[in-house]
Amino acid sequence: MGITGHRGLNGDVERKVRQFLAAALDEQMGPLTGISCIADGPDAWFAEMILDRGGSLEVVVPAEEYRDSLPADHHPLYDQLLNRAAEVHHTGITVSDSAAHMAGSEVLVGLADLVLAVWDGLPARGYGGTADVVAYAERCGVPVRILWPEGAKR
Repeated sequence: MGITGHRGLNGDVERKVRQFLAAALDEQMGPLTGISCIADGPDAWFAEMILDRGGSLEVVVPAEEYRDSLPADHHPLYDQLLNRAAEVHHTGITVSDSAAHMAGSEVLVGLADLVLAVWDGLPARGYGGTADVVAYAERCGVPVRILWPEGAKR
């Protein structure tokens, strides 16, 4: 299963989303394989939960410069998760921009049989945002499960 979602969530929304992610993972039968780009926020929370449950993590690296485009305080966790990945998938793109992020998400969707989406239901704020990933997964026939607290705002 893969993950996509909004970054920069406030503390209350983060707490609820973490609960939703945990519940979604606890419902799964059999061995867990999680697919994530391991950005700060839901991507990393999901990856940590997969590993904490003894599952296998596959990481998609959207661009060679991707890590550097993430907040510096996230780098240690990013590195730890990347080092624990059973498989790492690269897009072959160097520059970390919206096109690279969408390409990474397309790889993720292609590997997943279900995508969990931490999504407020609104249009993407830029190309490659969560709404675009959800739409892509739906076009590809990959089921999407939306995890968003009722009434929450980004």
